Amino acid sequence: MARNIGAACRSCRRENIKLFLKGDRCYSDKCSFERRAFAPGQHGQSKFKKNSDYATQLREKQKVKSMYGMLEAQFRLYFKRADSQKGVTGENLLILLERRLDNAIFRMGFASSRDQARQLVRHKHILVNGKKVNIPSFQVSEGDVVSLKEKSRANALINDNLEAVARRGIPSWIELDKDNYKATVKALPNRDEITMPIAEHLIVELYSK
Repeated sequence: MARNIGAACRSCRRENIKLFLKGDRCYSDKCSFERRAFAPGQHGQSKFKKNSDYATQLREKQKVKSMYGMLEAQFRLYFKRADSQKGVTGENLLILLERRLDNAIFRMGFASSRDQARQLVRHKHILVNGKKVNIPSFQVSEGDVVSLKEKSRANALINDNLEAVARRGIPSWIELDKDNYKATVKALPNRDEITMPIAEHLIVELYSK
């Protein structure tokens, strides 16, 4: 699977918002965005920059792509799928992204970032309804039970992540059972539970040109 292997902290600085791409580092004083809250590059600190409508729409799309760790081709497929569904296209898009297995693992607290969650899935640490799933883009559904396989429950990193889960919080569509290393998808996510500032209508406008 293709993925973005560029410097994650530059993405936060480029979008002028903390995207929490580096797990615990984002909560520490080592966070690059906290130390240098301006865009990367020679003209990053310029104060006389006015974005066009197109640039504003593009930056919003790039922000969401960086947040969920996807490249353009895959992201465009998600948009086409969202556009073909009933309802509001922008909201459909975000809900599809939230339902990705790597995102669900992150939301459940087993991983401190989506990149780390993707690695857990790829290395076959994750069970969905008792079966191994190693596809990060797998869509979780209402009633699914996501758990760690038995041998992975002694992993110190995963246990540290679960101890720190209270700091990030668990969305209401997930019910976490820390003692048994599993979580249940109580319902499909909804737009109100995505707390990051995302203007999804700008993405729809961009792809509708």
